[in-house]
Amino acid sequence: MSQEFDYLFKLLLIGDSGVGKSCILLRFADDTYSGTYIATIGVDFKIRTISLGGKVIKLQIWDTAGQDRFRTITSSYYRGANGIIIVYDVTNRDSFNNVQMWFREIDSYATEGVCRLLVGNKSDLVNKRLVDYNSGKQVADSLGIPFLETSAKTAQNVDAAFQTMAQEILKRSVTEPEPVPQPGVKYVDPSVKPGGGKSDCAC
Repeated sequence: MSQEFDYLFKLLLIGDSGVGKSCILLRFADDTYSGTYIATIGVDFKIRTISLGGKVIKLQIWDTAGQDRFRTITSSYYRGANGIIIVYDVTNRDSFNNVQMWFREIDSYATEGVCRLLVGNKSDLVNKRLVDYNSGKQVADSLGIPFLETSAKTAQNVDAAFQTMAQEILKRSVTEPEPVPQPGVKYVDPSVKPGGGKSDCAC
């Protein structure tokens, strides 16, 4: 059976509790929205396949709990992530101030150089906004990463956020150089027998 996708990317949604990570994931994966807040217990994940640049990309998206008591559980999910989306709530100044703390978490637990995206959610709540667009953009620019404002309620920029993340990962995976042979390290093709012939292994 042929593989149904060209790439599989593991994405992580992180940020304070209540910023709308689960709502963003539900909107993107299932195109649904619920205004009822239910805190994520530990982790949850969904899958959606998209097309990008002529390639079929399967996104495995992990939604992590923002509460401190789940921090030790969720930290293990940083490992192996291809991209991490840091979410704050534009109506909650504390969630924006804590963005730097989340970036430190990435530095501590994630693979070095992992792709990152900053997202300000709940942009539809215009009258309740406490964090302006430029503040979020300045933080992202200082780190050299993309920035978007989203609304899980209206679906504004939700698809664009995941498309942007996938594009960044795809760009990096295509441009990453082949490993340079190191002195004393022998690179072996597992399909070739020591005598020069191809292996008969059917696995």
